[in-house]
Amino acid sequence: MRKQKGFSLIELLIVVAIILIIAAIAIPNLLRARIAANESSAVSSVRTMNTAQVTYQSTYPTVGYASALTYLGPVASTGCTTPASSNACLIDWIVAQATAAGKAKSGYYFADTPAGSVGGILVGYTLDGVPASVNQTGVRGFCSNEDAVIRFTAVGSAISGGEAACAAYTALQ
Repeated sequence: MRKQKGFSLIELLIVVAIILIIAAIAIPNLLRARIAANESSAVSSVRTMNTAQVTYQSTYPTVGYASALTYLGPVASTGCTTPASSNACLIDWIVAQATAAGKAKSGYYFADTPAGSVGGILVGYTLDGVPASVNQTGVRGFCSNEDAVIRFTAVGSAISGGEAACAAYTALQ
């Protein structure tokens, strides 16, 4: 009788079981890492939009702050040739278009809500960043006002109530 070469069925099942156990441990960690990266990108985008709002307000003092994210970005995805108050070229095309009606940037949608005007000049704003899909692309929602402090809500929902509601959330450390 010849001795057969190769692995037995039991040995193969043990290897498959080990691989499944390792995958069960690794996949949730990978998802948490992706959510953390998306949230970090959202905070960075809100910080960039804060800086863009201050620059916009300084550049166009007769307008005040921008009333929409599209005003802070370029007129088209091809770039910016001549900045104006309707397309200031202060943020990139992807962030300017990452609204609920557009395509999310790193799993987050962003919004710019004007906070009020004096003599036709916008004197305040509230920026929101919410996950496109809660618990998949992010778990926290972010907001900021003209004070440039980035705050978050743990549930990842939209900040309703504008400036006052945003000021009531926890400041990001």
